[in-house]
Amino acid sequence: MALAIRDLHQRYGDLEILSVPSWQVNSGIYWIQGENGAGKSTLFRTISGMLPYQGNIVLDGKYDLKTDPVEYRLRLNLGEAEPLYPSFLTPADLVAFVAEAKRSPAGQADMLIDAFGINYLKNPFGSCSSGMVKKVSLAISFLGNPSVIILDEPLITIDKDARAALFELIKSYHQSGVTFLLSSHQTFQQEGLAVSQTFALRNKTLVSIPAL
Repeated sequence: MALAIRDLHQRYGDLEILSVPSWQVNSGIYWIQGENGAGKSTLFRTISGMLPYQGNIVLDGKYDLKTDPVEYRLRLNLGEAEPLYPSFLTPADLVAFVAEAKRSPAGQADMLIDAFGINYLKNPFGSCSSGMVKKVSLAISFLGNPSVIILDEPLITIDKDARAALFELIKSYHQSGVTFLLSSHQTFQQEGLAVSQTFALRNKTLVSIPAL
C-alpha cells in the first residue's frame, strides 16, 4: 500500500475542511480533482506533514507520519501550486538545502536543474518570475528517493519545454516505483500520461470518479 489514510479530520478553528473516513492507494498515478476551495491544497499539505491533523496517515504500509516523521518525510515530496520562497534566497541555495535534507543521490540535483532549464541559479527569488519559481519547485519535488510525489497544479505558469520535461520525469520515476498524486484543472491524457484512477474531493472527502 503506497499511502493509507484513516479517520482524517482537518479543521480551521471550528470549521471542518476535511473528513476522510478511509482512503488508500497502491502504486500508480492518481488525478485528484476538486473545485477551487474544495480543500485540495489543504489535503496535500496535511499528507505532507505541513499541517497538524487528527487521524492516521501511513506511507508504504509502515511509516506513520506521527510516529515516524523523519522516515515518512524522506519518502514523500510535495510540489505546491503557488510556491513562495524568501526573496533573498537563490535557486542554488534552495536546491542544495533540499538535496541534502532529502539525501539526494549524487548528480540528481544537476540532472533536474538541466531537465527544467534552470539557468538562473544565482538569481534571488525576488527577481524571478512565477514560472521560474515554479520550475525550481517542481525540480526539488523530485529530489531524494521518494515513494510518493504530490504535485499540486503542476502545469500552471510553466512553458512548453518545462511541461515536456515534467511529464518525462513523471513517467521515468513512476517506472521506478514512485506513486504520484496530481491535481490539475487540465487533463493529463493529452500529454500521453496514463492515469491509474481519478478521485474528486467532494463534501470534505475523497470519492472515486470515472476518468475523462
